[in-house]
Amino acid sequence: MYLAIEIGGTKLQLGLGAGDGTIAALWRGSVDRAAGGDGIRRQIVVAVPELLAQAGVGREQLKGVGVGFGGPTDDASQSVIKSHHIDGWDGFPLATWLTELLGLPTVICNDADIAGLAEALFGAGKGLSPVFYITVGTGVGGGLIIDGEIYRGVGRGAAEIGHVRPAFPLDDPRRGDILEAFASGMGMEKHVQDRLTGKQIGDGAVRGDPECVRLIDAATQALGENICTVIKLLCPRRVIIGGGVSLIGEELFFEPIRRYVAERGMQALAGLTDIVPAALGEEVVIHGALALARRKLGS
Repeated sequence: MYLAIEIGGTKLQLGLGAGDGTIAALWRGSVDRAAGGDGIRRQIVVAVPELLAQAGVGREQLKGVGVGFGGPTDDASQSVIKSHHIDGWDGFPLATWLTELLGLPTVICNDADIAGLAEALFGAGKGLSPVFYITVGTGVGGGLIIDGEIYRGVGRGAAEIGHVRPAFPLDDPRRGDILEAFASGMGMEKHVQDRLTGKQIGDGAVRGDPECVRLIDAATQALGENICTVIKLLCPRRVIIGGGVSLIGEELFFEPIRRYVAERGMQALAGLTDIVPAALGEEVVIHGALALARRKLGS
């Protein structure tokens, strides 16, 4: 059995499982952004024994730890490069810290990468390749999975679609911002001066509130534009979109993205890439972290 940890911009989750697509026990908490990285690490110290007690599992039964971190990570040093949403993580040796804390070997990776791995192994991308995963939540992240393996470039990440600037026309006032500024929960909140949360914007769009609908329209257009770029460069068999913002649903989120891609995409590649919702819900990073630990740390 392995321990999985998801460290996000708003959420902290821990889970136990074998890395085979099942979760034996789950612990979930909220992140206090103001407390920074130190605050999250204190939460982990408390949460691990709580989860083990809840599941009736002794630490000696664990083989290792897999972590999905909400930001870029370095494969060679197994450290965090930085968080774009929470202070106190720059250059932090996360795998070493957890190994010293728990006495267990630890492997870390970017959360979108391992969420993509989970969807490719157990979810909406099962049996398909290549699979491109996009999470649209607090931030926007991406993961490219080829033949069941995460593509990590030279070891510090790849597929960072949230940091790609949509190629809007030169006279478009939106030109110049990265995708995350349009489509993430935090990005949309900034457009309304933090008067509304990302969830409130989504709920408002469902009700037909004009301001919220405008924000969601901008998000889907920017996503559609960047997905067109992904298809031109990689032509994946399937694009899978998860994260809290995607839960707005088919009519307001997925259908406009598919329509945009059909209208603006490269016609020679039209119809080769499906765009579908993620299948594994809020536990997707836990599934991926367990699978990663099994692959990297299993005997």
